[in-house]
Amino acid sequence: MRYKNPVLPGFHPDPTICRADGSFFLATSSFEYVPGVPLYRSDNLADWEPIGHALTRDSQFAAHHADALTGIYAPTLRHHDGTFYLVTTNVSGGGHFFVTAEDPAGEWSEPTWIDAPGIDPDLFFEDGTCYFTYHSDDPDAPIQQAELDLETGDLGESSTIWTGFRDPYVEAPHIYERDGTYYLMVAEGGTHAGHMVVMARADDPTGPYEGCPDNPILTHWGQPRDAIRAVGHADLVQDHNGAWWLVCLGIRQRGPWPRYHHLGRETFLAPVSWENGWPVVNDGEPIQAAMDAPLPGDRKTDETSIDRTDTTFADGLGLEWQFRRNPDRERYETGSDGLRLRGGPESLAEPGATFVGRRQTAFDCRLEAALSFDPGAGEEAGIAVVADERHHYQVGVTRREGRREAIVRLRIGDATEIVGRTPVGETVDLSVVADAESYRFLVDGTELGSGSTRYLSTEVADGFTGVVVGPYATGHGTTCETDAVIERVVYSTD
Repeated sequence: MRYKNPVLPGFHPDPTICRADGSFFLATSSFEYVPGVPLYRSDNLADWEPIGHALTRDSQFAAHHADALTGIYAPTLRHHDGTFYLVTTNVSGGGHFFVTAEDPAGEWSEPTWIDAPGIDPDLFFEDGTCYFTYHSDDPDAPIQQAELDLETGDLGESSTIWTGFRDPYVEAPHIYERDGTYYLMVAEGGTHAGHMVVMARADDPTGPYEGCPDNPILTHWGQPRDAIRAVGHADLVQDHNGAWWLVCLGIRQRGPWPRYHHLGRETFLAPVSWENGWPVVNDGEPIQAAMDAPLPGDRKTDETSIDRTDTTFADGLGLEWQFRRNPDRERYETGSDGLRLRGGPESLAEPGATFVGRRQTAFDCRLEAALSFDPGAGEEAGIAVVADERHHYQVGVTRREGRREAIVRLRIGDATEIVGRTPVGETVDLSVVADAESYRFLVDGTELGSGSTRYLSTEVADGFTGVVVGPYATGHGTTCETDAVIERVVYSTD
């Protein structure tokens, strides 16, 4: 059955997957974004619907000091004895913790903290024991394991179970059991061009583990001009037919040489077979954008259809919307008139700015917003394309010399420039039209300015996230006295 990669496009890195009650559930890293750790459900592994987030309360994730390089790292999602467990790391404060839920679409528990160094924790359950496996801070003992008390979060004595295949910086461990043999899967080579998936096996979950003779079992290293690169940080799941599947992160490169990516690390899917007791990913071939494999359920979407989301905010913010760090929720109000924003003193160049966005999920897409706003001096509101505080573009309405005007502003590192101005009324239609190489900004249907996608890419901006688009408001140093009303937002992909 044909499907397209990535199966979760846009900023969806470090995927982790499990099967429960006949369905598949998947989670990804979220870094500084709130709510944290998005959750998805699927019946066929190719069509995923959002069902919520694991970290919805400030008490679960204090994101005030997080940024595009920190926050919530690589979760592991598992189902055991009727309970879902999600273990992850807040590298901005607190370290490892796990949360639980009976229903992954419902409320998750408060964190149970685990005192251990490092990142990328995994849980494996066997005969009443929970094994906690993680990347430590010790380059000589990178993958360590200890028994975990699920009631208290206390760990037993840690031991080293893997020291690396080619790279001492080994991460993303996961343990599985198949036919009485235990498998350890890890990521090596960093999270860019040299990324790879490495496998080992043992007769006991504690090891000792022997490496696969065909390691790495997956990498796109050595293919610099391919559209899909940096595949790695994988997880395995078995479907109800007995077939095995792998989800992993990868990037889609664009642009002339040197190539770059700006949508972030995305989630890809590949079939797995077994030969001589070892997994073989996609018959040993690179993962492609178009794949054919026997999916465990019928497709639910038309591959040729246009993805279109029309949001009036009458029922609140949908699951696709997210904040950068813990927001001041008094600045955001939804209702029958739309999304009402109260700009604070922070601009988009500062943490704490009034901004709510959704992932850009396609190179060719469009975001349209109907804005009603009569700004006072220094006040501004509109829609923005954001990589981080130092790399973002925006089209907004402000007031200059007593008149309302729309502007297009580009922020690239230390440089900020307004590249277009035009007078507007109190109600205005703003649009961002994207293709693989540029963003064009329209005001009432007329293009006012543009910016290159390259300067919002990971290769320029750095960070572990991808581009997020959505409404913003700012008082540029003071709290706005006038609310900006986003009456409607339409996001569509071609």
